[in-house]
Amino acid sequence: MTQKNIKELSIQVNLNGLSFSINNTVSKEDNFIHHLDFKEKLTPFETLNRLKEELASNTAFSENFKNVSVIHFNELATLVPKALYDEAHNAEYLKFNSKILKTDFIASDELKHQEAISVYVPYVNINNYLFDTFGSFKYKHASTVFLDAIDSFKTEEKSIFVNVEKNAMQVAFFQNNKIEFYNHFEFSSPEDFIYYLLFTCEQKQLNPDELKLTLTGSVEKDDDIYNIAYKYIRHVEILENSQHFLIKNTF
Repeated sequence: MTQKNIKELSIQVNLNGLSFSINNTVSKEDNFIHHLDFKEKLTPFETLNRLKEELASNTAFSENFKNVSVIHFNELATLVPKALYDEAHNAEYLKFNSKILKTDFIASDELKHQEAISVYVPYVNINNYLFDTFGSFKYKHASTVFLDAIDSFKTEEKSIFVNVEKNAMQVAFFQNNKIEFYNHFEFSSPEDFIYYLLFTCEQKQLNPDELKLTLTGSVEKDDDIYNIAYKYIRHVEILENSQHFLIKNTF
């Protein structure tokens, strides 16, 4: 086995930025992690151009990878109980909480540990380009990766997990080891962040003094996000080594 076919490439596509990870399938070590923030939110077309530039400018992406995986990070997703899911109704599931177009392609992922399906809109233009560049690859929505990755950390008690990615937050509420709520919010300040978090608590009738909150992603102890969360939620923790949480849990 040569060095060229023991590596996996993972790409996270976000209109606010791009993340890349190259993982060695033998040693299980990350050989390369790179994150690119955009100064402002781009369109899918502009994001594709930035992706093309990044892939062309770094020789790390010129290898023949054993596997390529893509995470689509956006708000265009919803969870549907597996028992009620019918692929023919994908558009109906999404239109209740997302603005979609009739021309949008809709995909779905089955969660590994929960009886639920994530229905979402991937960036088709980026998928098409990556297929032309790397050949076949797998793709998932960020909700799927997030919920699968945190499953091993959930407990019988009521708990909320929040993954922070620049100006966006994924929020998941678990009760009795089952996912009860998932949503994606965009925020521009710590005050926005805590508003959406407390709004979730209010909607699910959760007491902030009794709730366990676990943070992942681009948040560190004693930064503004952590401090405002700790001000309103009694039990707050950050998962160890959780920077770039999604990109590290793709495969």
